[in-house]
Amino acid sequence: MSSKNTFDHLTILRHSLAHIMAMAILELFPEAKFAIGPSIENGFYYDFDLPRTLIPEDLPLIEAEMKKIIQANYPFEQVKTPIKKALGDFTQLKQTYKIELIKDLSLNSQEVTLYKSGNFVDLCRGPHLDSTGEIPIDAFKLTRIAGAYWKGNEKNKMLQRIYGIAFENKKELKKYLHIMEEAQKRDHRKLGKELEFFMISEEVGKGLPLWLPKGAFIRKKLEDYMYELERKNGYDFVYTPILAHENLYKKSGHLAHYREDMYNPIEIEGENYYLKPMNCPHHHMIYKNKRMSYRDLPLRLADFSSIHRFERSGVLSGLIRARTFAQNDAHIYCSKNQVEEELTKVIQLFKKVYQDFQIKDYWFRFSLPDFEDNEKYGDIKNKELWDLSTQYVRNTLQNSHEKFVEAKGEAAFYGPKIDVQIKNVFGKEDSIATIQVDLYSPERFDIEFINSEGKKERPIIIHRAIMGSFDRFFAFLVEKYAGAFPVWLAPIQATIIPVSEKFLSYAQTIKEQLLATDLRIEINAQSDSLGKRIRETEKQKIPYILVVGEKEEKNKTVTVRKREEKKQEVIKIKKFLEQINQEIDEKK
Repeated sequence: MSSKNTFDHLTILRHSLAHIMAMAILELFPEAKFAIGPSIENGFYYDFDLPRTLIPEDLPLIEAEMKKIIQANYPFEQVKTPIKKALGDFTQLKQTYKIELIKDLSLNSQEVTLYKSGNFVDLCRGPHLDSTGEIPIDAFKLTRIAGAYWKGNEKNKMLQRIYGIAFENKKELKKYLHIMEEAQKRDHRKLGKELEFFMISEEVGKGLPLWLPKGAFIRKKLEDYMYELERKNGYDFVYTPILAHENLYKKSGHLAHYREDMYNPIEIEGENYYLKPMNCPHHHMIYKNKRMSYRDLPLRLADFSSIHRFERSGVLSGLIRARTFAQNDAHIYCSKNQVEEELTKVIQLFKKVYQDFQIKDYWFRFSLPDFEDNEKYGDIKNKELWDLSTQYVRNTLQNSHEKFVEAKGEAAFYGPKIDVQIKNVFGKEDSIATIQVDLYSPERFDIEFINSEGKKERPIIIHRAIMGSFDRFFAFLVEKYAGAFPVWLAPIQATIIPVSEKFLSYAQTIKEQLLATDLRIEINAQSDSLGKRIRETEKQKIPYILVVGEKEEKNKTVTVRKREEKKQEVIKIKKFLEQINQEIDEKK
């Protein structure tokens, strides 16, 4: 079977376009140095070391040069070359990054694969199309420029990465661009700024969001919702500090398995402390605070405390990837014969929450261990317990009748897990929540309970986060709702707009009536025209606009306009209250 047969045509086309982009860069910047250029989902990229910083206006120029190369119909010629000759050739070309890659390859091979097109030669394993002319000239587009460290290491030089998208034909490209255009309108970073939900200040620090009043209100509603729901489902709430002594994280295994995602230690009185990356070790210490019996189980501890993780600046993305956030976190301590029942209850809790938030297109990913990965799973000795817990999770998923897929090698270092998967507005798969079965911590922390026979027994721990983190879940909701939160979550549920200052007193009377029923109301009495005030209120995505003037004051009514609806309705205040309260109660 040829190497081409192991790749689909679109992947080969995109990889070929990365090669063509490098050819175009060489034409425009003869002194350019080339790093890597793979195909990726929906497109391709290439990393360059260039004599100047690129600007967005360069992209059309590079595209135009690429189209010339496509029209020239250069063949892609594969050349197998001895390592020594390849090193000599690329040394002559002063291609330092290619030289480093060849040296890396020389550890396991005596030759490398090169591809030649026109005057350009690239170190590349391929495959490529037969010639540049096979690529549709109107089915690709360069999209953006970004920074990228060589080999992904921030200690190395920052290169310039050019991204492109590519499809089989112009129609598919146009369709994708339309989806992306709509997705950009829903981007939580854009809407978060426009709707005054949150901000990120360079002076405060990268990845450290500041919640503004409207966003903070919605986040508190999410917390209150989960607090009430979890209390009804038998959870006890605790608070834990934002840092801990290094010995706690040595015992938990986080310093061994998770160190790169933790901040550097803080020295306090000659001892090292770490900002908390996880709540679980703290909860284990709470469990150990008293002698536990089988009668105390299951014990369900919930915690909304903030945690801190060192995310590299290149992956930070608003509230989706931040350096501090609050998880909707809980740990369930139970006996082996309670595991399946507790997992089932957690799945039911997921379904309840997602139903209330109108989240439908989700599925579960069942992450299994790969015991050949000694680095990750090498210190797990009790494979029998792993097999048992894996069966518990599989049984629970099968009995839930929910969609799930299995992923070998993606289990946590302490046990199998379930991730809740969705597709975000950009069409990419994303995890928004997780359930993990922990076989590792009870042994490490010497956690036990006295069973019904009076003997000591290790519990099993279930880690679960229904909303994942409140921050990330909020960002997902912003994009799902396009900023137009349902009435029960909206920070402002209705805006009263008096036609003129003459009717401000009547507007104030209505506001007081509505506030008395716990509705969240504001008045827009700016000096702008009525039309402009209505448009500004619509931009803020407020569920209801109540216009009042002479007729409304005389008849003790309001003219109601519902968000995203053209029609207006003149109704009594009592009827409006019934209408909006029904929406709130039903969480429409």
